Amino acid sequence: MLKKLISSSIMVAFVATATLPVTSTAFAADAPKKEQKKKKRTKIVGPAVGKKVQKAFEAYSEDRIDDAIAILNEIETSKAYDRAYVDRFLANMYATKGGPDSKKAIGFLEKATKDEVLNEKEHTDSIKLLADLQMQEKQYENALKNYAAWMKATGEEDANTYVKIAQAHYELKQLDKMISPADKAISLYADKPNQNPYILKLTSYYERKQYKNAVKVLEEVLVLFPENKQWWTQLGMFYMLVEDYKKALYTLDLAYKQGYLVKETEIKTLANLYATNDVPYKSAMLLEKYIDNGLIARTDTNLYTMANAFHASQEVKKAAKYFGETAKLSNNPKHYRRQGMLLQQDEQYDAATVALQKAIDLGIENPGRVYMTLAEAYFYQEKYKQATVAIKQAQADPKTKKAARAWASYIADTAERKRKL
Repeated sequence: MLKKLISSSIMVAFVATATLPVTSTAFAADAPKKEQKKKKRTKIVGPAVGKKVQKAFEAYSEDRIDDAIAILNEIETSKAYDRAYVDRFLANMYATKGGPDSKKAIGFLEKATKDEVLNEKEHTDSIKLLADLQMQEKQYENALKNYAAWMKATGEEDANTYVKIAQAHYELKQLDKMISPADKAISLYADKPNQNPYILKLTSYYERKQYKNAVKVLEEVLVLFPENKQWWTQLGMFYMLVEDYKKALYTLDLAYKQGYLVKETEIKTLANLYATNDVPYKSAMLLEKYIDNGLIARTDTNLYTMANAFHASQEVKKAAKYFGETAKLSNNPKHYRRQGMLLQQDEQYDAATVALQKAIDLGIENPGRVYMTLAEAYFYQEKYKQATVAIKQAQADPKTKKAARAWASYIADTAERKRKL
């Protein structure tokens, strides 16, 4: 259950990286202009193509995307650069539309970049957009190739790109290859930390069962993002996975005090940690509070856990009370026996006899001990006849036969003495 809860929490966070937006390169700078700065080897479209591109750009500027696409599709070209330029423009239009048209955008970008005839900035921007669209369309291997090509061509490093690279490796089940790009993203995000690369590292370590490394990631991310309650609960649970129960308790206790534990499973986990770390009273009181307010279901299992915690903390009255509630829901003779023995210990002899008899009536295994306790409860009420009947039953059980004989003599002697008095 713990692993399922952690896995669920991780993937809820991981979805954030799965929907990183694809941003197309704006075409304002690419529209034909009256004045352009002369750059070495800079190419421009021919006049005839330029006029049609200008019309397409005007349509695009007025949000008439389909009109722009129609204009561009009608353009015939004879030069390689003009063709690549128009294909790039079409790709951007289809990318802007999104949805099914994203695949069309990929096709046009592949044609536009194939022979590297675009100007340098146009080419590298196109490669980047192509990789982003391939990520969006789950073409992860191609996306990785184009991200690598973009970085090689530009000499640039980008944190968001490294996050996408790590994500692509995740989608390809290349979990070990996620760490390096995630670390690079973290270093590039240094001035303004971002949670996504940490989520990717955590996912990689978790799915490879490298829980100690996952703990290190969570310890780091919690320092950076202490306001995110998700990290508190996950760190506590990962401490449990590596069996560091003291740190798990410390972490989840702090999370609880900050109001971050709001789910039934989280409260029950904290209660379990209190019990594991020999603080049963806090465990019992926590369970009692949240069973009473309805966050934790009032089931026989939950009541039994709470009753055990009260018993471990020597709160006999409450333990007896909740074992009784447990027994009413479960109709389990063992629960009635626990209730009866605790009531007898608390000198509530009359109530003890009722619970103990119920355990016997329901067919408790090894009834000798129950009869012994029942006889004792009757004895302390000076109900010697009932005590005698119960102790005879205890003698019928081989496991309690010897002790019951001694008790039988003591009960008989006491009854005789009382009668003479």
